[in-house]
Amino acid sequence: MARKNDAFYFDSFRKHAQLSCEAAKLLAEVMRTYDPADFHQAVDKMHAIEQQADEVKHEINDALITAFVTPIEREDIAMLSENLDTVTDRIEGVLHRLYFDNITEIRPDALELVQMIERACTEMCALLDDLPQFKRSKTLRTHVIAINDTEEEADHAYIRAMRKLHTTETDALKVYGWHEVYTFLEYCVDSCEHVADTVSSIVMKNS
Repeated sequence: MARKNDAFYFDSFRKHAQLSCEAAKLLAEVMRTYDPADFHQAVDKMHAIEQQADEVKHEINDALITAFVTPIEREDIAMLSENLDTVTDRIEGVLHRLYFDNITEIRPDALELVQMIERACTEMCALLDDLPQFKRSKTLRTHVIAINDTEEEADHAYIRAMRKLHTTETDALKVYGWHEVYTFLEYCVDSCEHVADTVSSIVMKNS
């Protein structure tokens, strides 16, 4: 395999983040115009996005096997790639749980959380756009803070949603299903924060 230049890694990170944004947008569209009858089509679309993300991750891992010199430490490249992949996996996980927990209608607080996922992914894309110029970027830290703030907001929204679920819903199956859905919605924003934290660590090591 030919040696990959530095741009390959940064371009791959950007591509991976963009796929996460596509996945978040698809999930939000499904939840805002919810129709269980259309689920198979949505699941197929989401899986195609997740497969593309897996391919990006595998390309990065393959490049690392033969790389002699990398733009940042190879362990950091592998960690960032893994964390980006987790974002897309978690978003797909929400869709799966809506499907196999037989969710028939969307609760308003779930729409609040999915909006936070979209916001966090948008900031994550901007963050990865800034990464190649991290030593000169004046906005990279702003994106990290925005993701951290969104994660904290999502934590509070998750607690409110779970409290309302467990104090107002009497159907045990609905409680179980929504418990899983809310948890995975919150996981998605957590995963974006893990990406932001990894980027922050990379910047500190290389500054």
